[in-house]
Amino acid sequence: MRKVTTTKDKPIIKCITCLRKETISMGRVRSQGEAIETVKRRPGLTPESRENQVISIAMDLAEKMMANGTASSQVITHFLKQGSPKAKKEMEILEKQSQLIDAKIESIRSLQGMDTMYKEALNAMRSYSGGGDTSED
Repeated sequence: MRKVTTTKDKPIIKCITCLRKETISMGRVRSQGEAIETVKRRPGLTPESRENQVISIAMDLAEKMMANGTASSQVITHFLKQGSPKAKKEMEILEKQSQLIDAKIESIRSLQGMDTMYKEALNAMRSYSGGGDTSED
């Protein structure tokens, strides 16, 4: 029978019948031939580019973990949710909302331009009718 106790670093299994202590590691152990791939990248110049770099690194790591079979359930669940039809539909809706907002902004700008054009036309008609130059700005 084994009794499990923990220390700060690693759990210790005490074999009650033989009074022998064994230390076990909970993480994946890297084999001797396996090397850690590090790519030296220049840090981004803007906060957005640095954020994109960190996202890229995280995606690369998640991809390697999934390929090795060492990905956590949270990582797997995240990518399963991203690939679901519901998530794809939500992304499509967000894109359409963005396009709608852009169209509204363009419409407001064109209305402002039309307002300026109408004022100029009214002023031109007043000057032609002999009313003089009256600016209403």
